[in-house]
Amino acid sequence: MGVAISSWRLARAVARRGHLGVVSGTALERVVACRLQEGDLGGDLRRAFDAFPNRALADRVYLRWHRPDGLPEPGAYRTLPMFGLDPSRHLLELTVLAAFAEVWLAKEGSSGPVGLNLLEKIQAPTLPLLYGALLAGVDYVLMGAGIPRDIPGHLDALCRHDSCALRLQVEGGELEPLPFDPKAFGCDRVDLVRPKFLAIVSSHVLAMSLARSGGVDGFVVESSVAGGHNAGPRGWSPTSNDEPVYGPKDEVNLERIAALGLPFWLAGGQAGPEAVAEALALGATGIQVGTAFAFCAESGMEPRLRRRAIASFLDGSAVTRTEGRGSPTGFPFKTLALEGTHGSRPASERRRQSCSHGYLRSAYRKADGGIGWRCSAEPEKDYVAKGGSATDCADRRCLCRGLLATAGHPYPDGGGGLELPLITAGEMRGLRGFLAGGDDYNADAVIDSLCVPGGSLAAH
Repeated sequence: MGVAISSWRLARAVARRGHLGVVSGTALERVVACRLQEGDLGGDLRRAFDAFPNRALADRVYLRWHRPDGLPEPGAYRTLPMFGLDPSRHLLELTVLAAFAEVWLAKEGSSGPVGLNLLEKIQAPTLPLLYGALLAGVDYVLMGAGIPRDIPGHLDALCRHDSCALRLQVEGGELEPLPFDPKAFGCDRVDLVRPKFLAIVSSHVLAMSLARSGGVDGFVVESSVAGGHNAGPRGWSPTSNDEPVYGPKDEVNLERIAALGLPFWLAGGQAGPEAVAEALALGATGIQVGTAFAFCAESGMEPRLRRRAIASFLDGSAVTRTEGRGSPTGFPFKTLALEGTHGSRPASERRRQSCSHGYLRSAYRKADGGIGWRCSAEPEKDYVAKGGSATDCADRRCLCRGLLATAGHPYPDGGGGLELPLITAGEMRGLRGFLAGGDDYNADAVIDSLCVPGGSLAAH
């Protein structure tokens, strides 16, 4: 669900029906900064900020970023610093408030549970995002794109308002502490309840390992047909941009996962009317649905782009492709090849710009002993100057800019225009049933199509 596609509006629509509505935490502080600069239309963020336990801090963040008259021109956003080992006080405050506001708005007026999804790969903002979500009463935390073994312990510490440090992964296997002090935000008198933690896995071996580590309350079991990032096939390495080929060895042994005695949800290609019943028969608690919700009316996708994508699914022109090397993370990445988006452009036409958002950067040890940051999607000369190999840059694309544009927050593209969107999508099943003869649909239509007694959904 990328950046802001699984928005608070979508999560609230699902939670109001009693299912698990999940907001995306990826780049959330940047998304909220964009919304504030666009004028906070409707005053939703102001309402959420007013509910923050430290009103003085909330007012300070709001006034710092809010533009009552909106942007002077499209894409004219103020510079937001990137996360590093020592983020500024302003950046930390914005991040805590962003997570609080997104979760608070999703929970407003809903009785069902609300979760926050984070990527283990994006480590630097993790602790302030978790703390902000905890202050808003988040019910679940979900994390994939890595091995989130330490997160349960951090949730315990943050619920006590204790200082903690996430272990930043440095290239070469080193670890560097990323400390975070919750008491610096003046909210330590708030009683916090520890949310349930769900690990997103594509392997029963990983699920078994995480279960042994403790603190995991369940799993989302994701198959290779899911949208966005996927785990690679066994023994695979991204040496070309060809689509990775999955085989029987890549299938998850659900009996092994069920034997762990923890609830699990099936993800990837689960939007058919029989999906919940099949999942329950396999021992699952329910299903996770992404793509079907990504194109519904409550989605955070830019409205015109969303309708164009629906039309492409209906006329049969929609093509999804899993790129072997598109993502700087090294994971396969699934995109929709819609005209006028990055997914329809070959690698040779991609404009490489200086890294200005930095979510998929990797930390490395510099010659002077300090920590540096680099991304294989930044200009090759910059990457090589930081000690990287030029071969790492082949076929990479900047996901940060494209995904922000998909959510309606396009930055300048460096050529006089605005960044093109980049749409992630898995298999779209059941679309005509959601539309029911019309040309648009909402979250209720998805839920009504999929629900069976005793099953649960997660919009994620």
